[in-house]
Amino acid sequence: MTEWTAICFMHDIPALGARRVRRPRGLDVALFRNGANEVFALLDRCPHKGGPLSQGLVFGRSVACPLHNWSIDLADGQAAAPDTGCTPRFAVKVDAGIVYLSTQELASHALDQQAPVAGPCRHRHALA
Repeated sequence: MTEWTAICFMHDIPALGARRVRRPRGLDVALFRNGANEVFALLDRCPHKGGPLSQGLVFGRSVACPLHNWSIDLADGQAAAPDTGCTPRFAVKVDAGIVYLSTQELASHALDQQAPVAGPCRHRHALA
């Protein structure tokens, strides 16, 4: 039997938007709400270059990564063709307007995923 953790109220997730959920370990989880008021949960990391999916545009049952516009299916995390790749999904349920995530998945799922490395160049150009 699945144990559930209450995360937020459904209205706390913007329509056609997302909300990030921090975890004690691992990358954040992104909760998405589409125009039909369906709620989905994916790791907040695009499979392409690690872009924050929570900052993407939600349309239909997909989200567009804000970095390179990859379309990711909210139901299964799969990138739309011709792109390939997948971001981990999390079990989510909504009951009486409250959004829940699987307690076990929050604690253990996709902990091996790493945040993308960003920052200044590793080399410096000599000034003329």
